[in-house]
Amino acid sequence: PPRLYIDTPMQEGQILPLTREASHYVAVVMRRRVGDQLRLFNGRNGEWQAQIVLAERKSVQVNIGPQTRVFTPVPDVHLLFAPVKKSRAEFIVEKATELGVRRLQMVQTRRTTAHALRAERMTLITREAAEQTERLDLPEIVPLEPLEAVLQSWGSALPLFFCDEAGEDEQMPWGGAKGRALPLLEVLQKQKGHKAAILIGPEGGFAPEERNTLRGLDFVHPVTLGPRILRADTAAIAALGLWQSVCGDWKLT
Repeated sequence: PPRLYIDTPMQEGQILPLTREASHYVAVVMRRRVGDQLRLFNGRNGEWQAQIVLAERKSVQVNIGPQTRVFTPVPDVHLLFAPVKKSRAEFIVEKATELGVRRLQMVQTRRTTAHALRAERMTLITREAAEQTERLDLPEIVPLEPLEAVLQSWGSALPLFFCDEAGEDEQMPWGGAKGRALPLLEVLQKQKGHKAAILIGPEGGFAPEERNTLRGLDFVHPVTLGPRILRADTAAIAALGLWQSVCGDWKLT
């Protein structure tokens, strides 16, 4: 049966009216009728079977059946990215949700030129992606903040993997005493931590001052994704895929 996210507590035997938006989606878009089955999740209490008992264009009610899956959170990985062009930013949000990100935050960098996505738009994208990919929750969405403010309030217990697109260029002056950035896979294999955050830069890259600041922080791990400069959306997917493979729920248990 189709899956639907609803931000409502559920218990077996409950008759639950869906919102007007959800009712339109079920009755008009999906063309479901009385007696049809749905699967519902709210991001907190797992997944529940439900049967439609009223199906009108603007009003759908369901009878909550038994719980079919208990709540299991995704691994604790966060993604921080600078606003980029709207279509690419939406792609990042969608794919990050599919890849199991727990927390999404846009950061304003010195070379950021694009407008930030609206929180409502990000929520809609994450909801649809979660419905399609069997997630039982939605990523937390954090409002846009300047990179400097984010770093100042950062907890040192959460490692931050800074994807430095200049990290493989021996001619660039980044690094200082720490040297050039290491491949992300190599760093992850040494860390093997249970939580982490990944930082992706804007289309124009990080400013030298930002690199120096990042590399001077103990909780920051400068990493490279290879010899080619990747677009922000490509870098986000590559980095998250590597993290999930080594530290997340892709690895064999």
